[in-house]
Amino acid sequence: MTGAELIRAPLFHTPANPFHDERTLVCHEDGGLLIRDGRIAASGDYSTLRAMHPEAAMLDWRGGFLLPGFVDTHVHFPQMRIIGGLGRSLLDWLQQVALPEEARMADVAYATTTAQAFLGALASHGTTTALVFGAHFASATTALFEAAEGSGLRLISGLVVSDRHLRPELHQSPADAYRDSTALIRRFHGRGRLLYAVTPRFALSSSEAMLEVCQTLLAEHKSLRMQSHINENPSEVAEVARAFPWAADYLAVYERYSLTGSHAVLAHNVHASDAELERLAATRTAIAHCPCSNAALGSGIFPLRRHLDAGVRCSLGTDVGGGTGFGMLKEGLQAYLMQRVAPDGVTLDAARLCYLATLAGAEALGLGDEIGDFRDGKAADLVYVRPLSGSPLAAVLERAKSPEEALTAIFTLAGAESVHEVRVAGETVYRASDHERSHRASENDRSARA
Repeated sequence: MTGAELIRAPLFHTPANPFHDERTLVCHEDGGLLIRDGRIAASGDYSTLRAMHPEAAMLDWRGGFLLPGFVDTHVHFPQMRIIGGLGRSLLDWLQQVALPEEARMADVAYATTTAQAFLGALASHGTTTALVFGAHFASATTALFEAAEGSGLRLISGLVVSDRHLRPELHQSPADAYRDSTALIRRFHGRGRLLYAVTPRFALSSSEAMLEVCQTLLAEHKSLRMQSHINENPSEVAEVARAFPWAADYLAVYERYSLTGSHAVLAHNVHASDAELERLAATRTAIAHCPCSNAALGSGIFPLRRHLDAGVRCSLGTDVGGGTGFGMLKEGLQAYLMQRVAPDGVTLDAARLCYLATLAGAEALGLGDEIGDFRDGKAADLVYVRPLSGSPLAAVLERAKSPEEALTAIFTLAGAESVHEVRVAGETVYRASDHERSHRASENDRSARA
């Protein structure tokens, strides 16, 4: 965008880690966000910014709230249509629910329509950046990247590589995985807002030869990311131990093939040993905490305090479709609830919730200098949350006594119906009409009563 635009609205962001520093939540009840050429030129008190930049076009968004764009650090694009497969544990759910749907991604037309719907769901929930498991098929992963480029969202993804313990049609040889991954990297990595992540599904489905392919890809292309799963479910952990009898623990499998480090995000880690936490912290490997999925699949309660005490970096992921939807606000609420019942739980106040949904994810993805908060010079990725008139959220916000109370109410009560507009680098990637928002709210009410 050209020129300057000054958005007037209450705003929140966390330009520092609230688990380390106090008073990191920045709130402006009458806030201003100055955007120039797709980047944040300034943020702060509206009247001050208006006086300093009288030439800027003003957009009045009072009645709603500005937040940095949400960052989802673990989500599966092929699983969009199977959300809600409840009542199973991880390995059973994979075989009976997830993998049959993932096999359908061999149909390029089906994969393309799924990718388009998937990206629309991310945007409509306020997610501007996502680390996404692609498909087991290069054609379907291509469809995801192409749809993402058209959507304007920031997307990091890659071909899912596996060669054992899944359905046969989801297996590929290490040679084919290397060939297809290399072609995708050359075509999409660094193109616009797209980045590539080497993506072994999990250690159990990857032979040592396949893990060597992942290691080679990362060595050949220095700016790639890496994503996989770790320590999600006790049965899975036991199976990995049998598959890799030489490994001291689950993490050791990835370590042997140089698949940890500041470029890597591993999902779940519910059942981690102290030794693994120490090594994760030392290598700056990030963990994507997926509380809705952990509860839905009965995987367990994430030991957040142990991660924080060890110095492990943590962010949030929705884990669609093991999780229960695309809402990062809901994921924050579920994280709060599970920590409340954890034996050594960590209280997640407004600052910590905001950080986990925004800057923590940006830092986990190596994008902390580009996105995640409203500091000057960062890309103008933002979510405009505006409660529906007459909604419970609107009623709570009317009596909120502080910005912190308002923000916790947003995490507690806001869903997609409250997401009014979403921008990436200043460009609108989603805008809901009042009719659409009312219709979605009515659908949500009907679902809740059903």
